[in-house]
Amino acid sequence: MSSSVSTLQSVFKQLSAQHQQSVLDFAQFLLARDQVGEEALRPPVPLEKQQPDHQPRPENENLINAIKRMRVTYFMLNTDELLNETSSLMTQHIVHGRAASEVIDELEVLFERHYQQYLES
Repeated sequence: MSSSVSTLQSVFKQLSAQHQQSVLDFAQFLLARDQVGEEALRPPVPLEKQQPDHQPRPENENLINAIKRMRVTYFMLNTDELLNETSSLMTQHIVHGRAASEVIDELEVLFERHYQQYLES
């Protein structure tokens, strides 16, 4: 086992359950971010503007699942353009303790704003 894994395990065990969940959420976010390269394999978007595939918001949805839902809903958007703002919202939740429901509300507004820009382009 590498020293970084040992250190991570040691620190993780000392965290409260809430902070452990935040670490797991952030790790999943980073993993999803690393997988963005797979989107490049998608076929080209037709010239006709695509409509969002709205998914119902589940009760007690966590931030990672909300980001995944928004990416599915707004499949036509370039997620690279959303990365900085999405990361900032994620940080507000994980680091600053902002309520997930508030951050998800803002996330939905963010994606909708980018969708409107897409329609205007």
